[in-house]
Amino acid sequence: MKKITFLFAALLFMSTAKTNAQDNQRECAIKYNLFKGDFKSKKYEDAFVNWQFLMDNCKDLSVNIYKYGATLAEDIKKDPVLAKRVYEQRLDIFPTKNPAKVHSDYATYLSDNELADENDVFLILEKAYNIDPTKMGVKNLYKYFQGMTDRNKDTNPQKVFDTYDDVLESVGEKLEDYAKKLAPLNKKISDSIALNSSEKKKLRIYSINSNALGQVEAGLDNMIVTLSTCERLIPLYNRDFDANVSNAAWLKRAVSRMYNKECTEDPLYEKLARAYAEASPSSDSYSFVAVVLEKNGDTRGADEMRKKAFDLEVDPIKKANYKLKFAQYASKKGQKSRARSLAREALSFNPNLGKAYLLIASLYASSVNECGSGEFQKRMVYVAALNKAKRASAVDPSISALANRYIKTYSGNVPDKKMIFTAGIDPGTAYTINCWIGETVRVPN
Repeated sequence: MKKITFLFAALLFMSTAKTNAQDNQRECAIKYNLFKGDFKSKKYEDAFVNWQFLMDNCKDLSVNIYKYGATLAEDIKKDPVLAKRVYEQRLDIFPTKNPAKVHSDYATYLSDNELADENDVFLILEKAYNIDPTKMGVKNLYKYFQGMTDRNKDTNPQKVFDTYDDVLESVGEKLEDYAKKLAPLNKKISDSIALNSSEKKKLRIYSINSNALGQVEAGLDNMIVTLSTCERLIPLYNRDFDANVSNAAWLKRAVSRMYNKECTEDPLYEKLARAYAEASPSSDSYSFVAVVLEKNGDTRGADEMRKKAFDLEVDPIKKANYKLKFAQYASKKGQKSRARSLAREALSFNPNLGKAYLLIASLYASSVNECGSGEFQKRMVYVAALNKAKRASAVDPSISALANRYIKTYSGNVPDKKMIFTAGIDPGTAYTINCWIGETVRVPN
């Protein structure tokens, strides 16, 4: 009899527990729906009451408890302690839900409200970076990279370079993806085809994200410019060359940095380029070998190597980047007409490659004295340069900040109203620039 009584009690307890659990689930669902509805209706005080219940009793119901809760804690209640709890509880309950962004946002909040010291903020940013640097805010990427640089620039500069390359490679992949998404939208715009509401929204989102990533590239490069000089790079890479002679990833980064910093005259550049081509025969490595051949006077061999590199690549975005790289090298050699031709070829593969337009703009601006005999003629060359810079800004949001600096400079040098009147030319009329440019533009209005 005792056994039967005990079994009945156990069953009754289990049934009661199950009923209580079901009741709790129902209450959580009701509270959550009320909270979500009030929050979206901006009835924040009503939302706050149910949110408190959810934070205490329904912690793992939905990540929205924390997404919306951060706004309630930070912006509505302005309670740093409560906001800190939101971040920490979310990371504990939903550790895989966009953790890099959450850590990045958490670091920002702690820093802005002076709730943690600089080192603690850096360690949180480091967690975000190690998960996914592209999910971090632009300012936080800068802050992390600055902190990492300050800690390692004297003792371990290679770590600084590796981190820089990691970020730039990741950012580059994202930018290529956005370039592909923007291409058909920009094509419609250039063809005067109206975008529907969905396409307009995508254009705005892709442009904003592309612009932010472009700022990362420029900002990090400004930070590392004093560290990555030929005087620092050459002994560093000479020291580590033998240990990495078959390491394609290391060789690629080393030869790329030597190329970008214009350290190509040093014998080390050739060693790196040839070792990279041997370790990883590819379009990328062949393009660096082409520079070696050109430097050694083998122009024909260099052209053949560039063609080989270009023909191996199938992705039109990457093809465009190779053509631009060749154009930039021609520009450095003073081959302006050839550089423009190569830049135009790059644009034939990627019409939204803003850097190609900026290269052409800079080629024009550097030819002011060459292509103009009088003040008016010289300033009309700046009109041609300005047009290209404006085009760069229009088609490529990732470089809009850089393009705007070009635009500002060139705009200040175009003919003003008085100069146009003195030249006896009507504003808005066509004007052909001679010499190698050979381009027709409009006299400014």
